[in-house]
Amino acid sequence: MTPSLADLLATARVVALPMNTRFRGVDVREALLFEGPQGWAEFSPFVEYEDAEAATWLQAAIDFAWNEQPAPLRERIPVNATVPAVDAARVAEVLARFDGCRTAKVKVAERGQSLADDITRVHAVREIMGPEGRIRIDANGAWNVDEAEHAIHALAELDLEYAEQPCATVAELAELRYRVKHKGIPIAADESVRKAADPLAVAQAKAADLIVIKAQPLGGIRRALAIVAETGLPAVVSSALDTAVGLSQGAALAASLPELDYDCGLGTASLFADDVADARPVNGSVSAARVTPDAGALDRLEAPADRQAWWLARLERCHHHLRFE
Repeated sequence: MTPSLADLLATARVVALPMNTRFRGVDVREALLFEGPQGWAEFSPFVEYEDAEAATWLQAAIDFAWNEQPAPLRERIPVNATVPAVDAARVAEVLARFDGCRTAKVKVAERGQSLADDITRVHAVREIMGPEGRIRIDANGAWNVDEAEHAIHALAELDLEYAEQPCATVAELAELRYRVKHKGIPIAADESVRKAADPLAVAQAKAADLIVIKAQPLGGIRRALAIVAETGLPAVVSSALDTAVGLSQGAALAASLPELDYDCGLGTASLFADDVADARPVNGSVSAARVTPDAGALDRLEAPADRQAWWLARLERCHHHLRFE
């Protein structure tokens, strides 16, 4: 069912969460939260997304707030630390915020930085985490095939767990995977899965060894589970820089997967200076239980009036889109 716009507006709260470190080009992460019969949910497509794509995020939020979810198979979810494209001297400071995490995802290929910067940053992570630590890199599709091949060769000695979305297109990922297969470094598809009209294209093109899935962009937990089953590839559940409420939906997705072979990217609450609830990892894992935002935090983190108006107007447009799909 699609609840009425009035039902959504009745409990809607727009929040603005300050970040410890600039990430994905933002210093403050905005989100709209609302409560349904099953609990709280989050609607937070990035501001640059068009309404048609953002409506899928709204469908996911409505499903989580209004419908019973699949039964969880586990109570806690192992998560990775996330290291933004910071100077190597700050790596220890960032990792210290992720209690007990054995895995780190390191952002690379940031605009304005060089491969040498990336290598130095990953070296710093390896030095701190030691030989038993698991390190994955994420380029967000910023490299072409030649650049990605060169970078993976340069970083291979650091024992990478996998390289996430090194190139932008499915064809590029397939070509790169062929070129670096002898290095034994798996290729993970993120944006190529959550933005593609047909997520099976990645599997059919043999473009990735595993897929990164997010509950909001894929339209909810059930749709994400169906995609994993259809592709037949191992899956890593990650966040879209969600608040604690959105992270609980991601954790519920991870808890429902038949197999969970990789630590999940659901520890990103540690990137925020403040949040609507405490969802930071403890001993390297997070709870799969649903989160209820703290009333005081909702007030404290309330977005400015003009941003509230912007999000409420967006909610109305996306709700209209869902009604007439």
